[in-house]
Amino acid sequence: MKTLTSVLLLVSFFFVSSLFAQTGPDRQLQYSKPADKHGLNMFETTKEETSEFVGLKVILGGSSTLQFQGLNHSNSALFVDDGNGANINELIELENNFNLATANLDLDVQLHNGLRMHLRTYLSSRHHPEPYVKSGYLQVDRLDFVSPGFLDNVMDMVTLKVGHMEINYGDAHFRRSDNSASLHNPFVGNYIMDSFTTEVGAEAYLKTNGFLGMLGFSNGKLNQDVTSPGETSLAFLGKLGFDKQVNPDLRLRLTGSIYTNGNAKQIYLYSGDRAGSRYYSVMQGITATSDNFRSGRWNPNFSGKLTAIMINPFLKWNGLEFFGTYENSSGGDSRNSNDTRTWNQLAGEVIYRFGASEQWYGGARFNSASGKLANADAEKVTINRVQLAFGWFLTDKVVAKIEYVSQSYNDFAAGSIYSDANFKGIMAEAAIGF
Repeated sequence: MKTLTSVLLLVSFFFVSSLFAQTGPDRQLQYSKPADKHGLNMFETTKEETSEFVGLKVILGGSSTLQFQGLNHSNSALFVDDGNGANINELIELENNFNLATANLDLDVQLHNGLRMHLRTYLSSRHHPEPYVKSGYLQVDRLDFVSPGFLDNVMDMVTLKVGHMEINYGDAHFRRSDNSASLHNPFVGNYIMDSFTTEVGAEAYLKTNGFLGMLGFSNGKLNQDVTSPGETSLAFLGKLGFDKQVNPDLRLRLTGSIYTNGNAKQIYLYSGDRAGSRYYSVMQGITATSDNFRSGRWNPNFSGKLTAIMINPFLKWNGLEFFGTYENSSGGDSRNSNDTRTWNQLAGEVIYRFGASEQWYGGARFNSASGKLANADAEKVTINRVQLAFGWFLTDKVVAKIEYVSQSYNDFAAGSIYSDANFKGIMAEAAIGF
């Protein structure tokens, strides 16, 4: 039944697309980010009026991605009996083969001048073979729905977003793969500590002369319900930054972000991705009862309180790009004042794009995360990753890339499955986005 439902949705999608989806410049909505190559190195949407409002406009888009995985993993962990004679630290055997194909369906609607809606549905993801909604929100860049020209001088600088949405903490989430939406990620995998979550909330932006300021809040919940009182509290976030095209050859951007939640049963900032990692089944034991769909990532497991800051510099000089990340996350159990731990993450990537339309690129990324597992007295552990990638945009909407990845786990106890562990190998990915 799930397979039949997916097929019917896909057939309906392509049929409706043929009736309503625009092509070329007409696909661009006001104050939006293109899903194809034209959206590379775009972060927040700008206040530039790139498209004129001509009435209700419905854009159906989507993406599809497939990977070939050639990874192997190993460790030197001690034998730990699961009670039936099996070693819980023995890793499952991996083969070289294709991963599950993933797909997204996007619905974007221009409702009024400066008023648009975005809705993303995961048609197929590693965690859910059946379709389900990732997020949907309303973005307000004009108040003409109140009256024509209402507060135009203010709205020339202000943007409002409200709904169940991907919160704007840091800049790394703009370059990550969101299930099958992977054209803007020059690599195959996301960060080790993948700071990404979708929560119900609101964000207010001020954008003027290259300056960016944002204040927002969310309800701190990943799965929305009304039957768990006291288990979550409001989370607050903010961002300050500057983004300037200094001259035709040079662009500079620098932002700082904060996310804080002081009293919640669970923090979702590093476990909010419900689609799954691109490194399938790495570091998974043979006795595991279910698939670790976030394999290859690391969740610090802050159970009740968290304050996280992220600083991101970005530089583009002609075809050369540098994107960096410094992240500091401090938290623990909100009911225990002595339980406070800190994790730090560093990442730096260098990309060089070349060709008549920069359709080719090569790049390297180093990513490291370190911190304490249980409490302030525990020993610090470190996870390091190196990624090397080469990609080719066959068209603005199709990219092929190949990546070498090597990830090592350091200073974990001998009884841990991560003791002297590593995984490495080749990933190949083909992605379509429109």
